Amino acid sequence: MTGGNLFAALPDVSRDEVIDTLVQAPGIRIERIVSTGQATPPGEWYDGAREEWVALLAGAARLRFAEEAEPRVLGPGDWVRIPAHARHRVEWTDPTCPTVWLAVHFQPAADKGPSASLPPSTGRST
Repeated sequence: MTGGNLFAALPDVSRDEVIDTLVQAPGIRIERIVSTGQATPPGEWYDGAREEWVALLAGAARLRFAEEAEPRVLGPGDWVRIPAHARHRVEWTDPTCPTVWLAVHFQPAADKGPSASLPPSTGRST
């Protein structure tokens, strides 16, 4: 058995975002990501082959999807399920305090039903 606290021993992320793999097993990877002011480089997009479920636990961020006009503003407790190959980018993370994410990467569902579509925005905007 293993365990821990997602907020314990937060790394210094003054230069680079830090990704810690918490669980790795066939078909799934769970990560804690800590950002302080980092963002996806201009013009770059993530386009993962796996689905991703991400929750923002602390801090603040703006997440942009290629097919949406405005970025989504995320605060503690907000989560998003990102379908495989949904182009997205982190436009901003709070530079004044750690932004802590919990990311779950998993194999896409064989059935591309309604859950595979991009989830609606939380209603917040920039």
